[in-house]
Amino acid sequence: MKIAYIVETLLPNGGIQRILTEKANYMSEIFNFDITIISCTQLPEQDNAFPLSKDIKQINLAVPYYAQYKYKFIHRLYAKITASRTLQKRLKEEINRINPDIVIGVGNFQADRISKIDCNAKKVIECHEARSFTQTSHGHKSVLSQLFVNLYKNKYFQDIEKNADAIVTLTIDDKKEWSNAKKVVTIPNFSLMSVSNYCNYKTKRIISVGRLSWEKGYGRLIEIWKTISPTHPDWQLDIFGEGPLYPELKKAISDNQIKNIHLCGNSRNISQEYSDCSICVVTSLYEGFSLVLLEALKHGIPCVAFDCPCGPRSIIENGCCGFLVENDNNPEFAKKLTLLMENESLREEFSKAAVKCAEKFSPSIVMLEWKKLFEDLIMTQ
Repeated sequence: MKIAYIVETLLPNGGIQRILTEKANYMSEIFNFDITIISCTQLPEQDNAFPLSKDIKQINLAVPYYAQYKYKFIHRLYAKITASRTLQKRLKEEINRINPDIVIGVGNFQADRISKIDCNAKKVIECHEARSFTQTSHGHKSVLSQLFVNLYKNKYFQDIEKNADAIVTLTIDDKKEWSNAKKVVTIPNFSLMSVSNYCNYKTKRIISVGRLSWEKGYGRLIEIWKTISPTHPDWQLDIFGEGPLYPELKKAISDNQIKNIHLCGNSRNISQEYSDCSICVVTSLYEGFSLVLLEALKHGIPCVAFDCPCGPRSIIENGCCGFLVENDNNPEFAKKLTLLMENESLREEFSKAAVKCAEKFSPSIVMLEWKKLFEDLIMTQ
């Protein structure tokens, strides 16, 4: 079977890049599929964040899509349309040259245009975040810009539902949002991260992992830790990740004189960090799935997460391997986190359950679901 993935880029060290690489490698090595990855904005000389299997072909189109952000709104809009048309033309040329059985658009980048590529292949859009948080107007300051984003968003979803042969969501909750699509299936992510050592549930160390950006909710994590740390001076909270909010978060920690919290940047061995902690916290405003929670459970780490849309509730079994807390309820989050911090036997109990909870997301189970979807699509005329 011949598969063509279309992704914005394989360059950053992010969740999409990691899971795409792992799935493509699995399909190439285990299923013996013919895999091509088209990276839209990546330059030929730029290395990938994660290594691809030797038989996978990669095409870097190097379309300067983000050059538009040098300009103000009207000029930016023109640059965006020009770049999008250039990209669509290049994609059509490459897809018709490759002639794959399946084309997969990864994430929300140009998903509407990918679903409209004129070709013989079946087209699949692979969602990596909840629909309700895709193409939001957050961060757009002008009223005109916000209006355009909202109008574009409606057309964007309509085009995908009309043209894609299948939409794949990460959670059942998100699947319900795509009621007008031809075919919608839910296939969760998995993690190939090897586990050398399970977590040390006795250690007094909490970690959080993710990009330092608005949607990860680190502002509210700092507020929560501010209420906990004075009565638990022997505990520490380490946050791993980089991103645009680093200066703002660092300032909030300094201004409030919060103790025992560290912004650690990226880790070269995050598995080691997982094994050296006893609790993992996720305070995101929304999640597509949360690979961090899955990786933590694989290491036997009890987790505390807000029940945000849509990922955590599909991973954490509340009261079994961790706690799901009502979204935006900071006092309740602090209460549940404190309960785990002060109860070593509960951390031990949750730790054992966490490993079992992670087993349902094994690669062999998840990848068979992908294989079945492809086979079903090819059989459908």
